[in-house]
This record gives sequence, C-alpha cells and structure tokens, in this order.
Amino acid sequence: MRNSKIAGVGHYVPEKVVTNFDLEKLMDTSNEWILERTGIEERRYFEPGKDTTANMGAKASLKALAMAGLQASDVDLIVFATLSPDYVFPGSGVLLQRELNIKEIPALDVRNQCSGFIYALSVADQFIKTGMYNNVLVVGSEIHSSGLDMSNRGRAVSVIFGDGAGAVVLTPAESPETGILSTHLHADGELAEELACLTPTSNQPERLTHAMIDDGSIYPVMNGQTVFKNAVVRFPEVIMEALARNNYKPEDLDMLIPHQANLRITTFIQQKIGLPAEKVFSNIQRYGNTTAASVPIALSEAVEQGKIKADDLVCLAAFGSGFTWASALIRWS
Repeated sequence: MRNSKIAGVGHYVPEKVVTNFDLEKLMDTSNEWILERTGIEERRYFEPGKDTTANMGAKASLKALAMAGLQASDVDLIVFATLSPDYVFPGSGVLLQRELNIKEIPALDVRNQCSGFIYALSVADQFIKTGMYNNVLVVGSEIHSSGLDMSNRGRAVSVIFGDGAGAVVLTPAESPETGILSTHLHADGELAEELACLTPTSNQPERLTHAMIDDGSIYPVMNGQTVFKNAVVRFPEVIMEALARNNYKPEDLDMLIPHQANLRITTFIQQKIGLPAEKVFSNIQRYGNTTAASVPIALSEAVEQGKIKADDLVCLAAFGSGFTWASALIRWS
C-alpha cells in the first residue's frame, strides 16, 4: 500500500490586521490581559465583499498547487475543513471547486473544528493509500470574526479567534519510508458543550429566534479551564502515539506543528515532551486561533521560512471542540 506525501503547501490571510489595542476600543479588555492568557498580539479579519471562506481557501490552494507543480485540473478530490462555511448548506467544498473551475470531482466537507484539518488530511491519505485518487487538495479555511460577540459579554472568547486559510496537496510518495507515516484520530463527546456554538439549532421548533440573538446564545462559549486541562493531556498523548507507532522518540522530531490554540498550551506541550523551542512552530502571536486553518497556515509558513527540509520528521497535532484530537507523523520529502 502506497504512502501519500505533501507535495505543496500554501496559505492566505486577510489584509486587515486587528491588534489587541484595537479590541480595547470595543470591549473592556487590555493588551496585557490578552497577551498573558493567550500569547496573541494581533489577528486578521476578513473584508466583506472581498474575502469568503471558499475564496480564501482557493487562494491558499493555488499556492499549494503551484508548489506541487500541478494545475487545478489535476485535482481528483477536495477535502474541505471548516466550522464557518459560507452557507448553512451546501458546504464550502463545492464552492471552492467552483472558485478553482474544477468540474465534477468529489468534494467532501469535514466538521471537526480545531482538529478538522488533520481529520481531513487523514481522509485524503486513505484515498491515496487505496489508489482511488492521486492528487487530493486538503483545505482548512475559517471566517470567525463575523460570528464573535464583540461586547464585554463575549470578550473571553472573542479575543482569541482570527480568520485565514491554509491548504496542502497530497500526492503518492516515492517510497513507503517517506510522506505521511501515520495519522491518529480521537474524539470524546462527554464535554461537547464546554466549547461550542449551541444555536442556531435544529432541536427547537424554530432554529433561530430573536430570543437567541438577544441572549447571546448564537455566539461561541468556552469553559477555558476545562479546555486547557484536557488539551494539555490529549496533545502530548496523541503526539507520543504517533511517535510510538513509528518507533520514534521525541528527540527524533525535527519540527512539531501544533494547532495554534493558546501559546500557554503550546509551551506546556513543548516542556512536557522535552522539545527545544526551535523545534516547535508558533504563529498564534500574529494570527490568533484560526481553528481548522491554523495547522496548514503554520505548516505553510514553516516551509516558507525554511524550517522544514527534505527528510525532516514532522508532527502535526491538534485538540479542540468536540472534544476531538488528532496527529499526523510525516517524513518530509
């Protein structure tokens, strides 16, 4: 059975930069408070009429395809991860297909929030392993800013998130020792409501009501302490699972790309596993948490900056709403 490899990476972030000082003007918060709790200094917000979840994904995809030496017409399958699709339905996968002018290939949408990109990567990897497809486009794209409560009521959550997109192209690897060595997916719905957006909902006679808007239940909620406690357990577990499956140890890693959830979580993981700072990539300071887009954006930047080279051992890992968590171990080629 053949392996898949990441043949191209790309990312796109909107031009609009929103700093912590900008948020101070909207709610009772401070640059110091945000920095201390999240490590975030600024994030990007989409521009209405210019950026959409699908077209940001398309811009990232074109960069990934160019790096892979492929055209959009070479793509056999799209796997699109997002929690902020352009429409309730259809999913953004078909809209990305339209943006790229690709005809009649399948397009899947993955809804696993912060772990969405690695879930999508695993799905794409299986299709290449079985020989069903050869060139698979995997995209994570998010617009959070239009769905955040920019008042004091929502400040604990709203300061965290930003907008952006990242993409990779998977193709067959040249040898079984290179490319994606394994992926590992987990979920536990016991604490699903601790990090969630609970309305609109199909569980009520009316999916969206004025009352939902007025009481703020349309906005995401997060129990920060619960999320942190679970993240710092599941992140190291799933990283170690990937290493153990392939007979590696933490010191064998050349680069860890974690989901950019919180700089304190990333620092804890780094110390828990015993990695030096230069082997853990972080860009949350500039982009905030872009959920399904965060891993591919970080991966694209790491490659762009020359921090990932041929034959490097790279681990991608994520934890988020669901709760879901996942990892992928890659021998870069």
